[in-house]
Amino acid sequence: MKKHILATPGKFGLGLSVVFLMAPSLVSAEVSTNVSVVSNYFFRSVTQTDGATAVQGGLDYGHESGFYAGAWGSNVDFGDDTSYELDLYAGYSGTVEALGYDFGYVYYAYPDAPDDIDFGEVYGELSYGLISAGLAYTTNSDVSGNGLFVEGDLYYYASLDVPLENDFSFGLVVGFYDFKDDKEASVGDARYGHVSGNVTKDAGDFGTFSVNLEYADIDASDALGSTNSDDPKFWLGWSKSF
Repeated sequence: MKKHILATPGKFGLGLSVVFLMAPSLVSAEVSTNVSVVSNYFFRSVTQTDGATAVQGGLDYGHESGFYAGAWGSNVDFGDDTSYELDLYAGYSGTVEALGYDFGYVYYAYPDAPDDIDFGEVYGELSYGLISAGLAYTTNSDVSGNGLFVEGDLYYYASLDVPLENDFSFGLVVGFYDFKDDKEASVGDARYGHVSGNVTKDAGDFGTFSVNLEYADIDASDALGSTNSDDPKFWLGWSKSF
């Protein structure tokens, strides 16, 4: 699902865990899997693979009550020995009249990272028609001291999803990441805004293909900056659910 908050291409998860035992019933429940290949893995318009390809996959459980849980994983490259990410999530979604809602918790884990960098967020989203808006708040983090992805960080966004002819669709996300320790001496300028756009094609049994564009307002001197961090970046994706 990664997702959701939007991880694009999707980011959220929970795995074969006790959450399955917590569900009200297996009646009218559904378990599905997904796999994807992307030319560059972005999380909120920041590359997680240093511009390289990623292979990703997930497992999702959904109950007719609106409860869901799942797990999602991807390879990453942070320039150290960290090689993969595992996201665990659970939440609840539904609709009231024409208003959709989705809220839950996601835990971002990096099991082989040389430092403790795992963190968790609570998230919420409201949707109406083609438009959605939501936020994510970092509730817990293994990062010690001041830094990024610590308790108190806030990410919020608005998105637009437009179905087009011939099984094409267009998506747009505008978001802002507000880090609690922004401008602290040990952190520097960190907060940033970003825009993500995509055109997707549902090819049925052949999966879904996408062409994507990312832009993040991050200068090279910023905490998340690099020599080309504020350049627009294209990536291609393919995904399929089973």
